[in-house]
Amino acid sequence: MNLEFIDALEEIVEQKGISKDLIFATIEDAMVSAYKKNYANQYTNAQNVKVSINKENGEIKVYAQKVVVDEIFDDITEISLEEAKEINPKYEVDDIVDLEVTPKNFGRVAAQHAKQMVTQRIKESERNIVFQEYKELEFDIITGTILRKDKGLVFVNLGKIEGVIGPNEQMKGEEYKFNEKLKLYVVEVKSTPKGPQVHVSRTHPGLVKRLFEMEVPEIQEGTVEIKSISREAGSRSKIAVFSNDSEIDPMGACVGPKGIRVQAVVNELKNEKIDIIKWSKDPAEFIANSLSPAKVVSVVADEESKSAKVVVDDNQLSLAIGKEGQNVRLAAKLTNWKIDIKSKSQSDQEENLVEETIEDEAIETEE
Repeated sequence: MNLEFIDALEEIVEQKGISKDLIFATIEDAMVSAYKKNYANQYTNAQNVKVSINKENGEIKVYAQKVVVDEIFDDITEISLEEAKEINPKYEVDDIVDLEVTPKNFGRVAAQHAKQMVTQRIKESERNIVFQEYKELEFDIITGTILRKDKGLVFVNLGKIEGVIGPNEQMKGEEYKFNEKLKLYVVEVKSTPKGPQVHVSRTHPGLVKRLFEMEVPEIQEGTVEIKSISREAGSRSKIAVFSNDSEIDPMGACVGPKGIRVQAVVNELKNEKIDIIKWSKDPAEFIANSLSPAKVVSVVADEESKSAKVVVDDNQLSLAIGKEGQNVRLAAKLTNWKIDIKSKSQSDQEENLVEETIEDEAIETEE
């Protein structure tokens, strides 16, 4: 060990961002292992070896650590109080005495042994640093560059690591072209034996939420809140918003001047349609809003069963239900209520049938 080696370690610390103390602790562990393997003798055993490295000049010293006792039962691990006081008068029983037992040329022998352990520890430390860095981005947005597609997976460059977009996290109909940059939602960051793994998504509702947070200052400030989101990625999303300030329109804030804010989100999601809904603590009002762009005539909400019967004008029925039931399906997910929609003519017909049934039963009772 010499100054050149110390300088090399300093460079590793600076380049890799690894703790200097960790590097030296690793080297000391390796030196202890090397000593035990090659030099352990009557002065030391596998338990009482200590190696110290001078961080300034790289000088290595090996010590046999012995406990101060009144009566010696084990020469290797114990030293008498009398001998200890010859070394330093301040020693008392149960103190630990370090006796130097550094072999000649030990540094060269130990360096070979330490190299592999230090390299491994550096790799582990680098992985941990990267893991912690990306773990902090979990449930947030990150920008990735498309690298390749393989067996249904899309691999993206996230900077210091590759991310994976699984089949269920890919937007229907979206093409992933080499070198294309995309905003991604970080679903999970895991530590594995092969290093950190980052799973990202283009379909998660959290992506819509984070995109609006980026575009709408009122959401960043906490004036406007996103209460819930329902999404069928690549096709349509509904987002329910609420304002804590009566003077601020939450829907207008999210749409932005000339629609610039919502359009930025739509563009990032490759023209996915987005309905911005005004949230209400009144379930009937919220359910009516959630079926936008359809106009609702009435809502009867049953709090106990969390189900609602909704009536719309005949010309609004197909709009309320949506293509293949998408609009009502997203509204149900947004509100977390079961929604049964009928046209006004259907509702009136059912009411008439009920009235006729009641009249018939009354006549039968009279007879």
